[in-house]
Amino acid sequence: MDPVIIGVAFIGGFIAHVLRMPPLLGFLAAGFALNLFGFEPSEAIAKLADIGVTLLLFTIGLKLNIRTLLDRTVWGSATVHMALSTSAIAVFIVVVSKLVALPLLSQIEGMQVLLLAFALSFSSTVFVVKALEDRSESNSFYGRVAIGVLIMQDIFAVGFMAASSGQAPSPWALLLLLLIPAAPLLQKLMERAGHGEVQVLFGVTFALVVGYGLFEFLGIKGDFGALVAGMLLAPHTASGALARALFNLKDLFLICFFVNLGLQAMPTWESVGIAALLLIALLIKSAVYLFTFVLFRMRARSSVLATLGLSNFSEFGLIVAAVATSQGLLGTEWLTVLSLVVAASFVLSSPLNKGGEVLYRRFGRLLNRFESKHLHVKDRPIDLGDAEVVILGMGRIGRGAYDRFAYAFGRRVLGVDNMTKRVRELQQSGFHVIEGDAADSDFWDKLLVSPTVDLVVLAMPHHAGNLFAIEQLRDRDFSGHIAAVVNYEDEIQPLRDRGADSVFHVYSEAGAGLADHAAEEIGFANQRVA
Repeated sequence: MDPVIIGVAFIGGFIAHVLRMPPLLGFLAAGFALNLFGFEPSEAIAKLADIGVTLLLFTIGLKLNIRTLLDRTVWGSATVHMALSTSAIAVFIVVVSKLVALPLLSQIEGMQVLLLAFALSFSSTVFVVKALEDRSESNSFYGRVAIGVLIMQDIFAVGFMAASSGQAPSPWALLLLLLIPAAPLLQKLMERAGHGEVQVLFGVTFALVVGYGLFEFLGIKGDFGALVAGMLLAPHTASGALARALFNLKDLFLICFFVNLGLQAMPTWESVGIAALLLIALLIKSAVYLFTFVLFRMRARSSVLATLGLSNFSEFGLIVAAVATSQGLLGTEWLTVLSLVVAASFVLSSPLNKGGEVLYRRFGRLLNRFESKHLHVKDRPIDLGDAEVVILGMGRIGRGAYDRFAYAFGRRVLGVDNMTKRVRELQQSGFHVIEGDAADSDFWDKLLVSPTVDLVVLAMPHHAGNLFAIEQLRDRDFSGHIAAVVNYEDEIQPLRDRGADSVFHVYSEAGAGLADHAAEEIGFANQRVA
């Protein structure tokens, strides 16, 4: 039956793609459709789904800076939201159980109410990370906060599962602390893996064996171990390349996760009705998110976009519910209800995320009056100061341009880059650099364009980001010169059409420069053909 399941999953994902919806909704719908026609969960699909979730958490860890979790905005907002939303949703469930005459609701007890509310307080790591990646906003401030909150929620879930099982980790689990001093050696091993299939195999092995397998063996949740394994490698510069190498492989396995989620649900009219009622709790949860983010001094825009991204229910909530069911704390009927609620929340959350910017510009500015006068340091307006040249993207090309303008032409130069570690290293080396992601609309929303800027150099590695930056500059009536870098010839004209004054083809210009330099060295320069 597995080939049939895979074929139907492809059809569902393809239809969702054509309808401009996240493919994961199509995979989920495929699972429900297969369930309707009598298909049962496949052990092979379930195994692949587990691998997908494990690799997802591993890649999250690869991109995670531990300083993000230590930020009071992250751990504080996650903790406050968990407490407030669980309490508020519990009260909502009690009120609904008194007002609606449905057998399953009328039989619910106090502990069950708290467990349901706790499960519904989580947001979907899979959905949110995927949505942020699709919009290239994972590195934005609000994106990093949202991911940090999700990771804190995962930690809360792991704590609950460990406590509910009644089994403490093995005493040998303390040996896992040795992974911290061993991290430099592990990072060196990752570096030696190079690129290609060996790199991918290293990533899968490290996630599944060192992360998942070792932690499970010592009595700690394996998915949490995969997350920790990724975090151990994250400080190394090669971690980004490894994350990119695992990207498509991870997505392939995650298809199985969503199909399997649908295969496990057997809806009844009662479960559908209760799920529809519980979906109202999403409004409560979103309101608590918005209140919490504003409380922790985030801008109105960041608060709104982070709230919209997190306004869904989580597959991790299903895991929590499954653990509670296995311990006899929750009836099995509630797993079906929660599956429906999670699926419906994905359907609602998808258009909200796509239209988040529009919704903010229409309604979000009403929240500006509630903003703190002392905003989070990473959410304050970006001032370019007295810079004459601004370079967006401080990789090797951006740094070369910076040196040339600063030292050969004596200009006041400001570099902008979205990599925190790179910005810190450049600042320590004497570069005038600030952190910012010019491929994110949030950067432009905070930017205070200085009249002293005569030239903006677009040296970001992705063509789409450079195109977006040009559009933002022209929308703000920037009258200075715009220069851009491209890797391929067919990228030149789109940049010129959008207003780039100068476009530099890296390989063509570098090749011509190399030829000129070599010709000068061996005396060809005087024999130039007219």
